[in-house]
Amino acid sequence: MAVLLCYGDSNTHGSAPLAGPGGRERHKRGDRWPDVLAAALGPDHQVIAEGLGGRTTVHDDPVEGGMRNGRTVLPAILHSHRPLDLLLILLGTNDLKPRFSVSAWEIARSVERLVLDARAEDVVSDILVIAPVPVRETGTLAEVFAGAEARQAGLACHLEEMAARQGCGFFDAGSVVAVSGVDGVHWDAPAHHALGLALAPVVAARLAA
Repeated sequence: MAVLLCYGDSNTHGSAPLAGPGGRERHKRGDRWPDVLAAALGPDHQVIAEGLGGRTTVHDDPVEGGMRNGRTVLPAILHSHRPLDLLLILLGTNDLKPRFSVSAWEIARSVERLVLDARAEDVVSDILVIAPVPVRETGTLAEVFAGAEARQAGLACHLEEMAARQGCGFFDAGSVVAVSGVDGVHWDAPAHHALGLALAPVVAARLAA
């Protein structure tokens, strides 16, 4: 059985678009993209979702706290599920918050650090980097992501170049998904289905290579 780990933030967790501050609504099981991917791949594949709201690539969050630094906890998570045939990394959205003051190029370099760290643990056979869906400064999270639309320019291209350099797979989630206008960051259930179904052939080909 092939074991896949989806490492991400609130959109991997399955958080629904936030109608107001502090919302915690989550899409039901089966409507989250890792679940859709698992169903499309079939019973010979185990798809593990490791999504945390607010997770960054490599940054401690002084506002939200709660071990949001994706680099800090990655080794423990990898060893919890070892051995892994494929690690899917979908991070970078929360790095766009103004408190971190980083560019798209720096976000891609931060994802690259996660790739290097994962390989150093020697429990992952292959890695697929997924570019985040572009955010919009609208709705309930507009102030949280103020300036993000400008900062994210070129992110997918930087990530694609990095993935090629590191010998990873690459997929641009923004090619099949758009954020909800409710909060400008999270996705509705049809978007989760679209991503899971689009990833299935990409993942299957990667595992067969």
